[in-house]
Amino acid sequence: MQDILTLAGENLLSPMILCFALGLFAALARSELTVPEAAAKALSIYLLFAIGFKGGVAVADHGVDASLISALIGGIILSFGLPFVAFALLRGMTRLSATDAAATAAHYGSISIVTFVTATSVLASRDIVAEGYMVAVAAAMEAPAIISALWLVSRNAPSGQGSRMDSELWREILLNGSIVLLVGSFVIGFITGNDGMARIESFIVSPFQGVLCLFLLDMGLVAGRGLRGARGVLSLGAVAFGLMMPVVGAAFGLAMAIALGLSVGGVVLLMTLAASASYIAVPAAMRVALPEANPSVYLTLSLGVTFPFNLTLGIPAYVAVAQALTGA
Repeated sequence: MQDILTLAGENLLSPMILCFALGLFAALARSELTVPEAAAKALSIYLLFAIGFKGGVAVADHGVDASLISALIGGIILSFGLPFVAFALLRGMTRLSATDAAATAAHYGSISIVTFVTATSVLASRDIVAEGYMVAVAAAMEAPAIISALWLVSRNAPSGQGSRMDSELWREILLNGSIVLLVGSFVIGFITGNDGMARIESFIVSPFQGVLCLFLLDMGLVAGRGLRGARGVLSLGAVAFGLMMPVVGAAFGLAMAIALGLSVGGVVLLMTLAASASYIAVPAAMRVALPEANPSVYLTLSLGVTFPFNLTLGIPAYVAVAQALTGA
């Protein structure tokens, strides 16, 4: 417990988390501070490209082998399975409809790439090495949860509230901008390898931490506005779920990581992926597949409750647990 508190204290005082806290405070205090939408989009594009490219280079250096394939399969299994756990908890802890519960559960089976990027930064600051192919696992975990959620709706929602499984939905899932950029930059990094990294290293390595700080400032603003506008929408049970589900997901991620034999860094990243909740790819798909679901519920829980929890307390806890269980 002392290690977790120490790590949490160090993480809370990092520039990234303090920038997020600044944005959160500014939004809750109704400050006029804003990040232009175009700038926020540019920051997200940079982060997705940088993490995807570096992951591709790492895989090119490592090579495609059984460990990579097994990790991809493990990540997909987690993404398919976690929505069922989340759905059961939501139905037991809240009065959400089956449709709202399934839409929310999809977010907790998918991943938050920004939480993943923050975890990689924390590992780098502590000189903890992780498998480079974990970014490929992150990309693989984006979409399966959406399919699980749609199945849950088809089995549990009242008649007339079925989900949409048409070409428009599949296009939204497979060609979502964040997925295309992450996978595309990963492929570019894999093809060009270390030679490609040497050419653009000054662009995607040195500025990375600073760009992440600005992006988290914007995320703090968005989360604060969501919390401010969620009064009366979320029950105490829903908020409790938003704090409990990342711990439950991390436990499943830990079990999978140990079964796969990942390094300490790999264990941390898979725990983080399983604990995180999407607020980019899944909301876009839910708008198409489940338009009757309430965005105020699933967006506020994923971005306003779970995201801050993972950044401030979750990631330090996952690092401490991974180190304790692996003896590192």
